[in-house]
Amino acid sequence: MVVLASAFGAAVASAAGTEVWSGFRGRAARIFGRRDAREMQVVLERLDRAALELDRADPGGADQVRTRLEASWQARCEDLLESLGEADREEATGQLRELVARQAAGAVTAGGDGIAIGHNADIKADRGSAAALRMGDVTVGNPPMPGPEQS
Repeated sequence: MVVLASAFGAAVASAAGTEVWSGFRGRAARIFGRRDAREMQVVLERLDRAALELDRADPGGADQVRTRLEASWQARCEDLLESLGEADREEATGQLRELVARQAAGAVTAGGDGIAIGHNADIKADRGSAAALRMGDVTVGNPPMPGPEQS
C-alpha cells in the first residue's frame, strides 16, 4: 500500500502542468471522490492548487515543491486506502495502479539540467537567426572578414 501511495504521489507531481493533467486529475478525482460529487470537487480543487503551486514555483524551488506535493499526495492516498473496506480498497487499489501505470507510460522526465521532450520537437532557424533546444554563446550576424587587424 505504501509503495502504491508513493507512486501515486510521484504521478501527481509529474503530471501537474503537463498535457496529461486534465485526464489525470479527472481520473484521480473519481477514485478519491468515491462516487460523491461534492468530494470529487474537493479533490479537483486540491489537485488544481497543487498544479498551480508547482507552476508558480521559481525554477530553483520547483524540486522542493514537487517533493512536498509527492509526500502530501502519498499521505492522502494512504489515508484513502486505509479508510476503505476490503472490497472498496481492492477496487481503489486497482484503479490507482492503472492510473499510475498510465502516467508512467506517458511521462517523460529528465534529471539535473536535462531537457525532456515527450513528443516531436520542431526547431527551425529562419532569416539569419539561430535556433536550438539549448544553445551556448552564439553570435548571429555578419562576422568580420579574416585578415590583418585594423587599429
